[in-house]
Amino acid sequence: MIVETEAYASDDPASHAFGGSTQRNATMFGPPGHLYVYRSYGVHWCANVVCRVGSAVLLRALQPTDGLDEMRGRRRLDDPRVLAAGPGRLTQALGLTGANDGDDLTAPPYELVGPSEPVEVVASTRIGISKAVERPWRYTLKGSSFVSRPRPRR
Repeated sequence: MIVETEAYASDDPASHAFGGSTQRNATMFGPPGHLYVYRSYGVHWCANVVCRVGSAVLLRALQPTDGLDEMRGRRRLDDPRVLAAGPGRLTQALGLTGANDGDDLTAPPYELVGPSEPVEVVASTRIGISKAVERPWRYTLKGSSFVSRPRPRR
């Protein structure tokens, strides 16, 4: 279950799409519902869901519900709260790499399913960026202990 995301738009100076289409960010300019996967600081993979041309949602954290043994094996740890708490941990837990850039999330092996009941989401500022830091485009599931970092206090 996705418990934390951050939004990035084409007119957002913090977005990879801000300067236009490049070889690295080409997936962001393709159809919605595809993964945009990139390497962050040459260390971690990060996965985004393309929402519209030049806009995407970074997957920051999830609460594992299936495949825990595989995730634990990939991450070499037990605590489900930290298996996928953070973009790099999330992609490692799911086994996503640059080879998944452009994958269609509307086709197997992927499946996006909405919540069965309404959920309460809290907006706050994004994490780890230096531009457009004031935008409240980080979204977390209220009360979740699976988010990557606590929300800032207001």
